Amino acid sequence: MQSVLDTPVLVLNRLWQAVNTCSARRAFTLLYQGHAQAVSADSGEEFLTHDFDSWRDFSRQNPHPEMVKTITMNVRVPRIIVLLLFERLPKKEVKFTRHNVFERDKNTCQYCGEIFSRENLNLDHILPRDRGGQTSWENIVCSCIPCNTRKGNRLPHEAKMQLVRKPKRPKWRPFLHISLSNAPHDSWKHFLDIAYWNVELGD
Repeated sequence: MQSVLDTPVLVLNRLWQAVNTCSARRAFTLLYQGHAQAVSADSGEEFLTHDFDSWRDFSRQNPHPEMVKTITMNVRVPRIIVLLLFERLPKKEVKFTRHNVFERDKNTCQYCGEIFSRENLNLDHILPRDRGGQTSWENIVCSCIPCNTRKGNRLPHEAKMQLVRKPKRPKWRPFLHISLSNAPHDSWKHFLDIAYWNVELGD
């Protein structure tokens, strides 16, 4: 069962632009250290900011089912925090990692088109390494173990296989790839452009 301290919190920069999510545990740390303020939206469309002491008082006056209980106080889990100093947006460059390749290919074997759990997927070099293939966004795809075995050290057409789609460097920011249908709080929608975040990524 997920701890209330592990629930996601939307992080805004100093200009009130969504830049990340973090755990409630991290949000409390930033709030307590004075690096961020909690944002309350209980009063309808108006958003109010709170430092740690103000948030503690707000929690006392407006109790909520999701509270963190300590010996001396009960504090609400913030759903949104705003950073007091950071004003940049994250870089658009997506790190070339195993996780992000799986995200780009949506855990789908790029040869047979089936979706697999990640432990049953490999990363395949379309042009094999010993034939000059590079480890890059454009030459790496997710492959299930049977397809990977069938392809072996060959090009796809040599193994009579075809790619589902041509691999490209993704343009999304993986840590900001937030599904609004899974957003834990309606107030997030004020800071996330629905049309932008839910657009279908082109092939």
